[in-house]
Amino acid sequence: MSLKKIGIWGNTEKKIFWDIFPKILSWADKNELQPHITKRISCKVSSNFQIINSKNDFNKVDFMLALGGDGTFLSLARIIENNEIPILGVHLGDLGFLAKVTLKDLFYRLDQVVAGDYFVEDRALIKTKIKKGDKHIKYVSLNDFVFANGESFRMLNTSVHVDGHFVGNYKADGLIVATPTGSTAYSLSAGGPIVTPKVDSMIITPTSAHTLTSRPLVVPGNSTITVGFTGQADSIRFVADGQLHEILSPKTRVKIVKSNYTVPLINFADTDYFKTLRVKMGWGKRGNQREN
Repeated sequence: MSLKKIGIWGNTEKKIFWDIFPKILSWADKNELQPHITKRISCKVSSNFQIINSKNDFNKVDFMLALGGDGTFLSLARIIENNEIPILGVHLGDLGFLAKVTLKDLFYRLDQVVAGDYFVEDRALIKTKIKKGDKHIKYVSLNDFVFANGESFRMLNTSVHVDGHFVGNYKADGLIVATPTGSTAYSLSAGGPIVTPKVDSMIITPTSAHTLTSRPLVVPGNSTITVGFTGQADSIRFVADGQLHEILSPKTRVKIVKSNYTVPLINFADTDYFKTLRVKMGWGKRGNQREN
């Protein structure tokens, strides 16, 4: 497919974004690509651009460039919803799990995209619909949903069912339901397993469990996970992808399933998921051993 239009989404709070932005525009012009930018970017530039004003405007571009970090990528992935627009994540710092491209190889990778030398990797999301008063609020996450006690330093008691079958009561600081993509995020910090993105699954991980028998659990991706709450909590904190927050009643029951659409990530034949683990985490290395 011949690419004609590029969408630009970025963390405008970072100075490095504004340093690289003109260079991307110059590259786009050289490759006869029409840039479409978000309203947040347009507020700080004087030139005339096509503006992404709504979710429907994503359909006007051939691919999105997400400039920032993994958090920037996560926010775009949720907002873009099921528009099926491929995303190339560019990390404005070190290598990220989602924003895989670094500044030093940015234009090399962009040239590959224009040349069609890439593939699209679909990543699963999870979704839920939470009842608050008379409203049902929908949430979708690429990484995870997190539950914690609304009161600081109080233990959270959760009751978990999978496909209607009782799994158990978790007594912990909180509970995480993660995708394979999110298995290397908060879930991993809480002792959860790393699950490669191609494994169709969801991960249930307690945070700082108060019993030694509470362990992370991997369930099939087509499962329905139901989380309820017991004990003396006055309120429950619910967080989607570390960015969206809600306060829930302890009487709330939250059903979580895999979303019916995926997020398409632009990837390259010479990238390696396990190398990213080694570089980011020192995976499988000891002492001062360095990645070649």
